[in-house]
Amino acid sequence: MASLVELAFPAIEYPESDGQPIGETDFHFTTIILLVQALRDYFAEQPVYVAGDLMFYYEQGNPHAVKAPDVLVVKGVSKHKRRIYKLWEEQVVPCTLFEITSKQTGSADLTTKYQLYERLGIKEYFLFDPLGEYLQPNLQGFTLVKGRYQALPLSAEGELVSRELGLILRPQGDLLRLVDSYTGQMLATSKEYARRVELAEQKAHVETQRANLAEAKIIELQQELEKLRREKS
Repeated sequence: MASLVELAFPAIEYPESDGQPIGETDFHFTTIILLVQALRDYFAEQPVYVAGDLMFYYEQGNPHAVKAPDVLVVKGVSKHKRRIYKLWEEQVVPCTLFEITSKQTGSADLTTKYQLYERLGIKEYFLFDPLGEYLQPNLQGFTLVKGRYQALPLSAEGELVSRELGLILRPQGDLLRLVDSYTGQMLATSKEYARRVELAEQKAHVETQRANLAEAKIIELQQELEKLRREKS
């Protein structure tokens, strides 16, 4: 027998794509990809789900009630891969959303999306314009206070703090980099991480060679001493 939910919302299709590209330009695409990668690595051992350009349905029975945030972060849900995110099934509102502002999205990012995310109770909402053409300043953030968004203050360096993520958002040219609030260390991109691993392996190899040379020298000295003892005896 069909459930009441199935009877109320029969055979509704929730599309997995809105037909729009992930990024309007290489600058936007790169920013989104690097943000998703850095956040996934940072929260790898925590119950935090991170996705990019995922269809976010927020009203059961209404496939038109949907947004596809450039970056979506949700605490306390499974990390398994999803085709779409249905709010009524997950029962958890994203804690933080990022929109990478472009010519196509600039107006909506500060109006309809802003109003919707505020209404849904999303605690933090960040906007970044990698080209600095449609948003001034090019990094802006909002935090939910008593159900309404309040603008987060930029630091003298043009940075914002995300309390939900425990990270500092730092514009770096046309990229938005993330910095660990506790250690002050910038989260590495996959390329930077690979380079760090390579350097660490090179250092370990050099240290091993030094240790081997030192050991060989000690053995050589011991043999010389033993030779001198035999010659004296």
